[in-house]
Order: sequence, then C-alpha cells, then structure tokens
Amino acid sequence: MNLKALSYKLRQDTVDLIRAGKAGHIGGDMSVMEILTELYFDQMNISPENMDSPDREYFVMSKGHSVEAYYSVLAEKGFFQKEELHKTFSKFGSRFIGHPNNKLPGIEMNSGSLGHGLPVCVGMAKAGKMDGRNCRVYTVMGDGELAEGSVWEGVMAASHYKLDNLCAVVDRNRLQISGGTEEVMAHGDLHGRFRSFGWHVIDVKDGNDVEELHAAFEEAKAVKGKPSVLIANTVKGKGSPVMENKVNWHHKVPLDEEYAQIMKDLKAREEALA
Repeated sequence: MNLKALSYKLRQDTVDLIRAGKAGHIGGDMSVMEILTELYFDQMNISPENMDSPDREYFVMSKGHSVEAYYSVLAEKGFFQKEELHKTFSKFGSRFIGHPNNKLPGIEMNSGSLGHGLPVCVGMAKAGKMDGRNCRVYTVMGDGELAEGSVWEGVMAASHYKLDNLCAVVDRNRLQISGGTEEVMAHGDLHGRFRSFGWHVIDVKDGNDVEELHAAFEEAKAVKGKPSVLIANTVKGKGSPVMENKVNWHHKVPLDEEYAQIMKDLKAREEALA
C-alpha cells in the first residue's frame, strides 16, 4: 500500500469532513496524518476483525481535538462507514462527536481533556505485562499538551515499570491554539527531558515522512527495558500553503476559495506520490 499517497487522500477526506460538519481542528489533523496512517496501516495489529481480542494492539488519541483525522483513518480501515461519518459528523445526535467517542468501534477511550492519554496507556501497558501479552500500546500527544502535569506523572511511571511495550508519539508541530509552543510554554530540550526520565528518545526529523516514521517505530520495537517516545517534527496544516505553519488554522473551517485551493494542493500531492 502506498501510504504516502494515502495520507493525502485521507487529508482530502478530512477537509471534506470538516466542511460538512462546520467544525474541526484542521491544522493538527493535517500534521498528524502520516503518524496515524503509518500506525494503522503498517505498525499496529488492530482491525475490525480483532478489535475485541485481548491480544490486539492498543491506541489512544490523546490529542483528541484532532479527531477528524482519526475518524478518517478509522473509516478507511473499515471500522465504520464513511457515508455515515460524512453525513452526520458534528450534527445533533450523531455518534461522531468533536472528540473521540468510545461508543464507536475501534476507539479505546474518550479523549480530548489533554494530558490523559499517556497515563491511561501506562495502565494498559502495565496490564499487558502482568497478563503476559505481547501487544504494544501507542499514544499520540500534541506538543502543547505536554504542559499538562499528568503527562509527566505518566512519563515517570512508565519508566519506573520499564514499560518497553509502550510507545508515545509527540506531534511536534510547534503551534498551539494560543501561539507558538516556545512562547506559550517552552519545552527547551524536549529530548533531554524525556531521557532524564529514563525513556528511549527517537528524533523523527520529518514527522510527515512515512518512511522515517516506519524506521522510528521499528527502532522502538527493538528497545528493551524502557518505554520509547518519537519526537515527530511535523508541519501544522501540512499539505497546502494556505494552512501550513499558520496558528489561525488551529481550528478553522475553510471558506469556499480556501477550500478549493486546499483541495487542489492536496490532490496534486496525492497524484505526485501515486
């Protein structure tokens, strides 16, 4: 499967979803797309067929506001129908709400209150160890999310329990709702911070490159005795100059002219990669 082209097809699906629902965190949806695509179509043992098996692999979308990208990936994977998703997303009474909803197949937990995903995944990974299972646990966090203290409690616990079946990903797009991360709440040496807590740190220089992500996830699988984190350097709004690296696209519904240009840019990139 050509995951590079697929990531741009799914971006188009996501933009259409946001237009239909008249809401969405489009910038972070675009930055996280290759991470989700690589996880669901290459790395994780999870599908509609085994989603109730205790031996499946587990994923929590901790940055739950990027739910539109997450829904698009799950629909492509076959967990639910695209038609229902696009017709009902963000509508009154819909099960496709604006943050992950664990009433939907394939979603382990409700998320969106930032800082919860990693601590929950620590519990999942610890339980897997106690039960003697070989399954891995993954979570994706936003870089703005790392200001939450509960993240660092989870980081500390994961290292203490030597959870080498746990892999976290930081979507390091350097922008959050109120500005640049280094102005709002600076991370400084983020790699060194995780290392100081006893984690194996992998720097993904281009977090929008599925090949580099693939190599990083494979490296994480080989690490023993400690959890791993991928610092994935991504571009907020990736895929169109209309959105890229612009803080006002954190949460935005494209206007007609913006939509037309964004979809043109995304389609061109998909075709170039096909």
